[in-house]
Amino acid sequence: MRIALINENSQAAKNAVIENALKTVVEPMGFEVKNYGMYTAEDACQLTYVQVGILAAVLLNSGAADYVITGCGTGEGAMLACNSFPGVICGHVEDALDAYTFAQINDGNAIAIPFAKGFGWGGDLNLQYIFEKLFCEESGQGYPRERAVPEKRNKKILDEVKAVTYRDLNQILKELDRDLVKGAFGGAHFAEYFFADCKDGKLAETVREILS
Repeated sequence: MRIALINENSQAAKNAVIENALKTVVEPMGFEVKNYGMYTAEDACQLTYVQVGILAAVLLNSGAADYVITGCGTGEGAMLACNSFPGVICGHVEDALDAYTFAQINDGNAIAIPFAKGFGWGGDLNLQYIFEKLFCEESGQGYPRERAVPEKRNKKILDEVKAVTYRDLNQILKELDRDLVKGAFGGAHFAEYFFADCKDGKLAETVREILS
């Protein structure tokens, strides 16, 4: 599994702490972490939580990432932005129980964490506990297990609804404000990581057009 880490501007200073907690947990599992920044609060590329949603959608829909870890001050804005796009099911996760139940019941592919809310002493440990419970088992198995059948059925219904209610991502990107979208792809390592890992030629072509 390839996991993308994305920080928006208000919590960019915590990027190294989040990356370290994530890698500590998932690298021993054999997972790969790609850090798309922001890396510091002073980065030239200043991502808003709306741009986080754009970037997450492109990474997940293209196959460049299998999972996205993101957030903002409260986690709410990043979650809403991510869920504005097709191919993304993003949960709001504050603790390990949130992480486990979201993974097992909702079987999503992104989480948004409140990196400012309650993030004091022990914040790095809470992140590790979140990542441990998020990836400790194959997702989508249901919780409690006796509820697995209706929960899987509901997840399939949600996927079918989203397939109808969301439009093609390529068209969405072309109709959004060009500077907004281009800014979402302005990170120092975006082009290096994305084009090496992208599995969707059409989406790669759209991104190249926007960046040109």
